[in-house]
Amino acid sequence: MNVDLYEKQADTVDWGGEVDYSGYEWFKDPPARPEPPQPQPSTTDNYVPQPGVIEQNEAFDFALKSAPNVLYARFKQFGQLGVLAWCSEFSELIDALKQLGFEGNMFVSTRTQALKTCEEILRLNLSIEMQIIVMYLSSQVARLRRFLDSDRQWDDYPKPQFPLDYTEYPRER
Repeated sequence: MNVDLYEKQADTVDWGGEVDYSGYEWFKDPPARPEPPQPQPSTTDNYVPQPGVIEQNEAFDFALKSAPNVLYARFKQFGQLGVLAWCSEFSELIDALKQLGFEGNMFVSTRTQALKTCEEILRLNLSIEMQIIVMYLSSQVARLRRFLDSDRQWDDYPKPQFPLDYTEYPRER
């Protein structure tokens, strides 16, 4: 049997009399309307960082401003291996900066200086012949840039200069 749920099943029969509503006062005591919530005062008026956070950001700012000079000094003193060693130290600085950022304590000025430092590092005129060191240096800069501004694309990285003329290197048989 196919029964439509919305179809009337049987005729309705009302055996009672009419209800007398005379004398009833409709909406005499309406229910109380809830009060709209009051807007809360803004809690982000002025951010006052803790003294330790200020000191951390100042230390990072100093380290970032010094990084290109330290890299150049290491290159002049130790050559390509100095750059390799500096990259390891720079990696530790990046890790500490990331931790500062994840904690929500990185100032905009620190972020701006970090991006500027990346540009200055890549503009240094270092004659590095070992391409693995060039790639490692570039990857460290890219890692910091991805953390600070992941949406932007940079094209100022040094181009690897691998030997492409294979006839220059004869195969031994």
